[in-house]
Amino acid sequence: MKYHILTVHIVTVLTVLLAVPSYSLATAGYLAYCPCMGRFGNQADQFLGSLAFARGLGRTLVLPPWVMYTASLGKAEMVAWDSVFNVTLLAEYHEVITMEQFMEEQAEKVWPKGKRVSFCYTARNGKVNNSCNAKDGSPFGPFWNHFNINFDQSKMFAPLNFQTDPSNLSRWKEMFPPSSFPVVAMTGAPASFPVQSGHVGLQRHVMWSDSWRERGREWVRRHLPRGRWLGIHLRNGGDWDRACEHTQSSKNLFSSPQCLGYRNEHGPLTTSLCMPNTDTIMEQVRRVVKSVEAVAVFVASDNDHMIRQFSEQFKDQGISFHKQEEDNFLLDLVILGQSSHFIGNCVSSFSAFVKRERDVFGLPSSFWAFPTEQEREEL
Repeated sequence: MKYHILTVHIVTVLTVLLAVPSYSLATAGYLAYCPCMGRFGNQADQFLGSLAFARGLGRTLVLPPWVMYTASLGKAEMVAWDSVFNVTLLAEYHEVITMEQFMEEQAEKVWPKGKRVSFCYTARNGKVNNSCNAKDGSPFGPFWNHFNINFDQSKMFAPLNFQTDPSNLSRWKEMFPPSSFPVVAMTGAPASFPVQSGHVGLQRHVMWSDSWRERGREWVRRHLPRGRWLGIHLRNGGDWDRACEHTQSSKNLFSSPQCLGYRNEHGPLTTSLCMPNTDTIMEQVRRVVKSVEAVAVFVASDNDHMIRQFSEQFKDQGISFHKQEEDNFLLDLVILGQSSHFIGNCVSSFSAFVKRERDVFGLPSSFWAFPTEQEREEL
């Protein structure tokens, strides 16, 4: 009789446990956001800060799709997070769920229509007064519309911020407990740009999916000669020229802390660091090609790859220069990460992503016009 009662008790407990909805595991709630600032490099910087913030709050991070901009489409395209990067590896560091899975499986349970709140620091300009106006403008509107999300009210969280120190995180938990706010949906990324120094190391949890990594290897096998090769990123064009004009009035610009330091402890911001001239580029490529004994150079650029100029300069040295024929910046990033040596633009967040990934694996990288010739001679 005792055994029968014990068996019934165990079965009852198991039944109750199995009946608990899966979303109950996220007892500290969810953190969602729109990656609505800039192109991929900026979004990737802010993703690391958002990951740190979610972990600090103890909330499951809802992985947003990457907002991609392609001239051929003429509009923002939403690319699922897990179609590019390895979610399983990321989940070993912190609990995550893709936005697609969250909306399909969890949203109506923990975040039903009629109770969806958008969060912003202060009210944003838009159709509604004293509101986050979370869907006003692009890509804000297209992002939330992609998931058929409408907001019913707004919460302004000033003077709180996205710092991950214990004091700030404690205040967040007190003001917006999961019991009252199961989902904190940010109008923009809950992180700064560029990525904070303390969050740079989180790159080790953001790795390409196996399929993207193999696409990079396959491209190299098909198009580059056997041997060591150099990968370079050339950021140029009219928009970049205009951006580099700010080097005259700024101590740091975009991702420049990656080489100058966050307090310029490694040197001042210069125009040549942002927009190196042709002579600087040719000399630096020549020097690195020689040092690594490279037989080829892969060039990534969103404007001028300078293939003709390179080929003319190196025609007697047997060095071949290559670029993708298709416009696929993600594949550019994957390929650059696999090079024997990488030269990037210190100011560019695109280069910053490559540099962080290579640092994870201990691969060598350098930057155009850094250090200066004088500093190099002193070294």
